[in-house]
Amino acid sequence: MAVIINGKEISAKVRLEIKEKTQKFIDEKGYAPGLAVIIVGEDPASKVYVNNKHKACLEVGFLSEVYRLPAETTMDELLSLVDKLNNDDKIHGILCQLPLPKHLDEEQVILRINPDKDVDAFHPINTGKIMIGNNSFVPCTPAGVMKLIESTGTDICGKECVVVGRSNIVGKPQAMLLLQKNGTVTICHSKTKDLKEVTKRADILVVAVGIPNFITGDMIKEGAIVMDVGINRTSDGKLTGDVDFASAEKVASYITPVPGGVGPMTITMLLENTLTAAKIQSK
Repeated sequence: MAVIINGKEISAKVRLEIKEKTQKFIDEKGYAPGLAVIIVGEDPASKVYVNNKHKACLEVGFLSEVYRLPAETTMDELLSLVDKLNNDDKIHGILCQLPLPKHLDEEQVILRINPDKDVDAFHPINTGKIMIGNNSFVPCTPAGVMKLIESTGTDICGKECVVVGRSNIVGKPQAMLLLQKNGTVTICHSKTKDLKEVTKRADILVVAVGIPNFITGDMIKEGAIVMDVGINRTSDGKLTGDVDFASAEKVASYITPVPGGVGPMTITMLLENTLTAAKIQSK
């Protein structure tokens, strides 16, 4: 039976370290790292995420500003706010909560955020830096996955790593981060032939496809580390991952549960990125 990786515990430990580093930063610089979060409209999940981000910032000693804009906000109004925050010296990180209402262009907003303040690491400059291994910060979920793998004491070097999913937010940057640690990386997706044959080779399997229970135990190599990034709500309202936990747990050596695995790490890595951004901008 697999050891269950407790994302809540690891996240709490990392946040404590961030809180200590933040206090040191405040003592040296005389001001706190600042994060501004923009939310447009009334999407219930987005509202929960934004509230959690605000609480997390206050918990570690950051300045936290939340800009709640009505759903009918125009593109010009949104970009004008981004420009204002780009020029605000007390704000070191800017995050626009996605998804945006349909009439707004997410890509334009991402491009408008100063790359040095892009703590989601979605700007093409930051994604390009990840590709060449010269990154200041990385997208929060893949960064969280790396911390969780690290917590197992596993050396990624030389390991067969398989990432199922090729999104810009998780799959692609995840593959690059594993590659930076000298993993041998394969990216799979909906067009991959004989998926089971590929996933069965993985010493480290990261799954981020958004399909409930997509990866089953018979697709996993005995003793593999399984990182389940998926968060799906079933018809009875329960949360489940992209991995069938019951069957996977029997063959994996380590596995993340859903909820309580990768999820808690995402906001924690956002805090780490914001502190890094503050340090870069203070030089």
